[in-house]
Amino acid sequence: MYRDDPKVTVLMPAYNAGKYIGEAIASVLEQSFADFELLIVNDGSTDDTAEIIQAFKDPRIVLIHQENKGVASALNTGLARARAPFVARFDADDICYPNRLKAQYDFITAHPEYSIIGSAADYVDAAGHFIFTHHPQAHLNEEIQELKYSVCPFIHSSVFYKKEVVIDNGGYNEHAHTYEDHFLWVNILKNEKACNLSQALIEVRLNPESVTIDEKWHSRKFLSIKYETLRKRSITEAEGIELFQVSGKRYSPKIKQGAYYALCGKKFLLNNYQPEKARTNMARAITLQPFRLDNYLLYTVSYFPERFINWLHRIHRDQA
Repeated sequence: MYRDDPKVTVLMPAYNAGKYIGEAIASVLEQSFADFELLIVNDGSTDDTAEIIQAFKDPRIVLIHQENKGVASALNTGLARARAPFVARFDADDICYPNRLKAQYDFITAHPEYSIIGSAADYVDAAGHFIFTHHPQAHLNEEIQELKYSVCPFIHSSVFYKKEVVIDNGGYNEHAHTYEDHFLWVNILKNEKACNLSQALIEVRLNPESVTIDEKWHSRKFLSIKYETLRKRSITEAEGIELFQVSGKRYSPKIKQGAYYALCGKKFLLNNYQPEKARTNMARAITLQPFRLDNYLLYTVSYFPERFINWLHRIHRDQA
């Protein structure tokens, strides 16, 4: 039932998400926990995103329009308009499992000392085919507090947090281009308790249109700025401009498609051993980016037994 004072705001930024947003909205409206508002910030979409949103007649949906300013700006706009004390982040190309809101609301109200609750997530490809289940590196608060600053502790679209905590910390920093969530966490967690629930509560869709690409596709300059700003927990406007300029040169559709296929191939090899699917994706990545030697390496490695591949992966991870 609709209320003027919902218990939870589901905050969804959307930019040219027409291909997937209808399915994402439906998954929120079908939640077992019904006392929420779905606040969607249309970040200057030029496709049919707005029309698809408006086709839903549920009174819990609140639609805000703004010119295209990026994810961080859209999230801050949403936080300023959110009416609930708790915010459930969600992306316009993902899926909420029916019990997502109830599980996180019940936990945070039973344990009010916690400010941020994340979860595991099932990852699917652009067509919705299951790839693997991702479990965060840390679950308990004590484990999260011990993570290196370079490790993002949460899957952003899985988090459920106290709105006032994020607002009191300045919201999402709009200079932290593509890692506004990670930057927020390194500044919040030193004073707040958090945890990740072990069950997968959302389905995350990997797709070429996504702004976020695999780390290895970023330039060294981008990564240098990113990790230095995370280390010092601050970022200047000049650094933000440089991040945008550096990443803007690399975010062509061809680059993003190559990154998408390479990531799917890697996950089918390391997280859900299906070498034929891995090779299919790596072959597409090689076609798009024929000069990336790491794609050829992964394609070749896919012919080795799973045990040997896992051994190689452990060695590489330990040396990183």
